[in-house]
Amino acid sequence: MSNNVNDNEESYKILTSLDSLDFQNKSVLILGAGWMARQYVIALKEMNVKDVIIFSRNKERATSLCDEFGYKPLFGNAEEVLSKISEKDLTIVSTSINSLIQMTKFAIQSGQKNILVEKPGSLYYDELLKLQKISENIRIRIAYNRLTYPNLHKLKSLVLKEGSISSCNFNFTERIQSIDFKKENPDVYSRWGISNSLHIISMVFDLIGFPNEFLFYQSGKLEWHPTGSIFVGSGLSENNIPFSYHADWGSSGRWGIEIMTKENAYRLISLEELFVCRKNSFEWKKIHFDISYPKAKHGVCEEIAIMLYPKLEENINLVTLEKAAKFNQMAEKILGYDK
Repeated sequence: MSNNVNDNEESYKILTSLDSLDFQNKSVLILGAGWMARQYVIALKEMNVKDVIIFSRNKERATSLCDEFGYKPLFGNAEEVLSKISEKDLTIVSTSINSLIQMTKFAIQSGQKNILVEKPGSLYYDELLKLQKISENIRIRIAYNRLTYPNLHKLKSLVLKEGSISSCNFNFTERIQSIDFKKENPDVYSRWGISNSLHIISMVFDLIGFPNEFLFYQSGKLEWHPTGSIFVGSGLSENNIPFSYHADWGSSGRWGIEIMTKENAYRLISLEELFVCRKNSFEWKKIHFDISYPKAKHGVCEEIAIMLYPKLEENINLVTLEKAAKFNQMAEKILGYDK
């Protein structure tokens, strides 16, 4: 997080005025036609992007999605089909987690040079670092859309006006009863902290910095997640901010982040909202913030815009392969995968 109030105010201002930019002449290739790919399509439609190609190995999926939104479908053998596509302004890789790396390599081989890969990019940090080595002169970012939430950037500017963050607490309890265990390969579920929980963990480390000192514990056991079901820990971030966390996947609860300053306390619960509790008060009040494209999934239009206008990254950094690998390494410690 920037330590300059003006920088964070500028990033919020940019994110909430993206609808003033012109996207209609941009070209986008989407690899994948599942649920998340659909969120990208909705976002592109809201942004008035007209030249969109959607590729899927599954002809019915690609055709159905394109018929609904008026875009062009492609289907078949990925390596063969993609080799015939000219360079686009942006390629979005939104396939299943286990195929993200391979599909990104196909995109690189076909001459695409501006690539947004759906989070987490890979379940394994070393795969992200290997991809970095073969992608010189190619801009690849991992799509942690929550890091471009306008409310997150609003929060950043607010806490800096009050000095800085004094402490942080977060919860990443998962609703395991709603997980579809038939959708992905077993390793996606055995590393669910990277597959899913990293969405909130990344937000926290974006706010306070990566941990320097760390105490972490795992307890319990699930058949599909052998490293545990209860995760608690605490530490000190690189910015000297004390933090603690708790998650009990066998109980109930929801994701949430609490940030303290010397003046106030703030909550991102849900992550798409922002609340404040003023000093000497017990009442949580909602803080208003603007958003450029409220009909799309939060953060998706924002990260697409930054990919299509790279100069915006001077103010709002997206997640590089190196940083994504570091997120994975932190999750391995928190969830016990490194053991």
